[in-house]
Amino acid sequence: MALALCLQVLGSLGGWLSLYISFCYVNKHRSYEWSCRLVTFAHGVLSISLSAYIGFIDGPWPFTYPGSPNTPLQVYVLCVTLGYFVFDLGWCIYFQSEGSLMLAHHILSIWGIILALVLGESGTEVNAVLFGSEITNPLLQIRWFLRETGYYHSFIGDVVDFLFVALFTGVRIGLGAHLLFCEIVSPKPKWFMKAGGIAMYTVSWCFMLSIWRFAWKKSIKKYHAWRSRWSVNQQLKHNGHLKTH
Repeated sequence: MALALCLQVLGSLGGWLSLYISFCYVNKHRSYEWSCRLVTFAHGVLSISLSAYIGFIDGPWPFTYPGSPNTPLQVYVLCVTLGYFVFDLGWCIYFQSEGSLMLAHHILSIWGIILALVLGESGTEVNAVLFGSEITNPLLQIRWFLRETGYYHSFIGDVVDFLFVALFTGVRIGLGAHLLFCEIVSPKPKWFMKAGGIAMYTVSWCFMLSIWRFAWKKSIKKYHAWRSRWSVNQQLKHNGHLKTH
């Protein structure tokens, strides 16, 4: 069983690495980060789809049955995701592209997935955490691509930012708090899985504080820009020309 899990994880790692190399070959005129973020986007879409299917259709329901034995589909998704996180952590360390908070998030994710696979249980809530963690990931990558291509300061960029902040607050912080409560009060999950859940939620709050600061600054900037345009329009409406000093 352990050998089979190791082979699945290695196969996943090889798959993500091969996809990255392919993107680098196709996008020779782009940076390595461009190709890595394409891989991240692909993983985000895949993991969201699979973890949503597990949570909402295949089951069991993570808010009711934390600490349940892993299902074959949960094991498959965890192996695929573990391979990705190992790839991305290695990339981040090699290129020194991320800060300590993101590295801590990756290490906690890897450790939590390994524990769930080794124990053969708690895959239910780990997959739920995966869904909550990744649901904003595609938007984050789209935001980066918009910046790189010069389309961020537009209506599309505003929509992406709004959806990102709303989903992060509602799902990762709101539903995440409920999931963590269910995990803690349930007698089934091991104590170290509960501790890991608390650590992951703490990391989410650290991200959330940074995101709220960004959202506040952008909102103030947008407000001042609107007031400036409104003032100009009022002057043109009443005087037919701009007021000069």
